[in-house]
Amino acid sequence: MRFKECYMFTKELEYHLPKELIAQTPTDQRDQSRLLVFNRSSQSLSHHHFHELPQLLPPHLSILRNDVSVLKARLSGKRPGGGSVECLLLRPTSQPETTWRCLLKPGNKTAKAGRFGMENEYSAEIIESLPSGEYVVRFQLPQDNDPSSLAQRIGSLPLPPYVRRPADQVDEERYQTVYAKQGNRSAVAAPTAGLHFTPELLKKLKVDGHTIHDLTLSVGLGTFRPVETERIEDHPMHAEKYFLSTDTQSILCDSQKTKLAIGTTCVRAIEHYLSNEVQKLPQPVESEAELFIRPPYHFLGVDHLLTNFHLPGSTLMCLVGAFLSPGENGGVAKLKEIYNEAVEKKYRFFSYGDAMLIL
Repeated sequence: MRFKECYMFTKELEYHLPKELIAQTPTDQRDQSRLLVFNRSSQSLSHHHFHELPQLLPPHLSILRNDVSVLKARLSGKRPGGGSVECLLLRPTSQPETTWRCLLKPGNKTAKAGRFGMENEYSAEIIESLPSGEYVVRFQLPQDNDPSSLAQRIGSLPLPPYVRRPADQVDEERYQTVYAKQGNRSAVAAPTAGLHFTPELLKKLKVDGHTIHDLTLSVGLGTFRPVETERIEDHPMHAEKYFLSTDTQSILCDSQKTKLAIGTTCVRAIEHYLSNEVQKLPQPVESEAELFIRPPYHFLGVDHLLTNFHLPGSTLMCLVGAFLSPGENGGVAKLKEIYNEAVEKKYRFFSYGDAMLIL
C-alpha cells in the first residue's frame, strides 16, 4: 500500500523566499552551481558545489535521467482585428497532428475572435475552450508538417513565469540538458535537475563505476501550477506522457540495483511504472504518469534523489517531502527546515537555481 489515510492542508507547503533568491539566469558554468546534501540516515546536512558530486555519491549507482528536450513552444500571432496573441503549445490531442491543446494570452479575447495566426506562417482556429483554461486549437501550416515543427522554426523557449525576462540565445543552450535528445522535443519545461551536468562530469560518473540510463517524460506546465485546493488530497494532478526502453525497464525491475533519480520528473515516471498501473512487457512502454506523490508515500524504485529547490505551494514540495521521510508524515516540515537554511545560506532557487542531493 503506497498511501495511508492522511490529510494535509495546502498552507503547509508555504515557506518564505526572498525574491532576490529566485535565479533569473544560469551560472557561468553548469557544474559551478551549489549543492546542498542531506543524508536521511544521519539527518545531517552539508554544503558543496555541483562539480563535487562524484565524491559525494555511494558506489555503483544506477542513475536515471530524463532525456527530453524543451520545445520552442511559445508562438506569437495576431487576431483578425490586429490584437497580439501569445500561444503556448502544450501537447497534441488525440485528433490529427495539427490539433493541439494550448494556452492563449489573452485567452477570452482570442477565443471570442475564434482565430489567430501569423501571415505566411500559420493560421489557427480555436475549436474548443476547456474548463482547465486551455484551448483546443487546429493549425493550418503552409510550410510545416505539424505545430511542433513550426514552433521549433519560429517559436521561442517557454521560460518559467518566475524568470522575468524574454528567452535569449543563452537560454537556447542552457535551458536544455547536455544529454537532451533532439528527437524528443516534447517538453514545455526543462527537467531542471539535469541542467547542472556537463559532459565531463557524466564521463567521470561512468569511470567511477556508475551506470546511466535514459527515460523520457514530457514535462508539462502542471509542474508550475500551485495547489489551489484547501486540502492537498483534493488537488487534480496533471498527467505527463513518458517512455521507457526495455533496457531502462530491466534496471527499474532489478531490486538489487541502487537507483539515483535525476529530478522529480524521473521519480514520477519510475514510480508510476513500478506501480500496478502499468503492465510489465518485454517491449518499450509508453504511458501517462498522473500519480500524485505526497506524504506518507512508500517509494518503490528510487533510493536517492537529485533535485532543485521548488516553488512554495507546489506538488513538488509534496514529492520531495515524501522522499525525505518515506511512509511518514513529517517530510514536508523537514523540507521546510532545509529550505530555511538554504535561504539563510543564499542558495539560488527554482529552474536556474542550485541543487539538492538527498541520500
